[in-house]
Amino acid sequence: MNTPDLIYLDHAATTRTLPEAVRAMLPYFTEVYGNPSSAYGFSDRPREAAARARKQCADVIGADASEIFFTSGGTESDNWALTAAVLSGRGRRIITSAVEHPAVLRTCAFLEAHGARVTYLQPDREGFLSPEQVENALTPDTCLISVMTANNEIGTIEPIREIGALAKRHGILFHTDAVQAYCHIPIDVKRDHIGLMSVSGHKFGGPRGTGFLYIRKDVKIGALLHGGPQERNRRAGTENIPGIVGMGTAAELSASRLAENTGRERALRDRLVSRVLSEIPGASLNGPPVNGGQRLANNADFTFDGIRSDALLIRLDLQGICVSAGSACSTGALTPSHVLTAIGLTEEEARGSIRVSVGPENTMEEIDRTADALRENIQKMREMISSF
Repeated sequence: MNTPDLIYLDHAATTRTLPEAVRAMLPYFTEVYGNPSSAYGFSDRPREAAARARKQCADVIGADASEIFFTSGGTESDNWALTAAVLSGRGRRIITSAVEHPAVLRTCAFLEAHGARVTYLQPDREGFLSPEQVENALTPDTCLISVMTANNEIGTIEPIREIGALAKRHGILFHTDAVQAYCHIPIDVKRDHIGLMSVSGHKFGGPRGTGFLYIRKDVKIGALLHGGPQERNRRAGTENIPGIVGMGTAAELSASRLAENTGRERALRDRLVSRVLSEIPGASLNGPPVNGGQRLANNADFTFDGIRSDALLIRLDLQGICVSAGSACSTGALTPSHVLTAIGLTEEEARGSIRVSVGPENTMEEIDRTADALRENIQKMREMISSF
């Protein structure tokens, strides 16, 4: 629960660890601390706990438990998927989008520096890629298509089922970064023809530093980390059992509450969007419309004409309101959001944009207080600018 003086509206950056997940984790810090790779009986419970969590994570997406490989989070999973695909011998070209998370884009840049070739597809004004774009970009040496399930800044839900189907048709591996989507929208790895999928635990009420890479049974890729035989020789390093237990618990609970949480978040988000667009002159919504069904229910990204988001965020922070100017991984960057410029905003417009991402614990009162604060602060900022 938020403190009385805090309105937390940056759930796309991280979520509060669910109390049930914390309680489930605690024994594995203190009482049941055995190394699950050890042979003695004291390690049985940690080993069984990891197996249970593996199934909990798999059930959310219709996968088999044997297809879940625990990692430290979405960044590691993305790095593993892309790097292993290039090293697999299938080819040297990756097809991806210009609006991917930096964990994908910077891995692509690293691989390009080592001889790989990357095609960056440009989305439309709402952030969508079309399957036809992807298909037209295919070349004989394409080894991987990597398109995120849902965008972390503007909430666009990409047509991954159609992209996955064309990847299957052409015999090409399909990876999706589902960090913002897992436990927030329904995903079925079989229906969507997904070969590799990246997930991060702290985006759905799990602890930070946890995640997994889904690897379909028939996909043969190598390890990213080398050492011991953990994760069936795919990911070396002693398992983070408390974190794994917490993530599994959060996955099961969040999936069971998905419909309820989505409905609540959509109502909160729609209230904020309605008030901002009707009460603040020069405000616009980036990404898809809120009523089209192709946008994450908790996401709103606004541009305010003539306003610098960094200055606005400072004012809101002083009032106890937490929002962001885009991806949390890019905070402090001097350059404007690559997502917003990729969908056609100017650099000036991108620098005047903020992202609001609600959670199921937010209230309508908090939304109204935030809308009031945005209106009042933007009016004051514009008055100050016009007085110079």
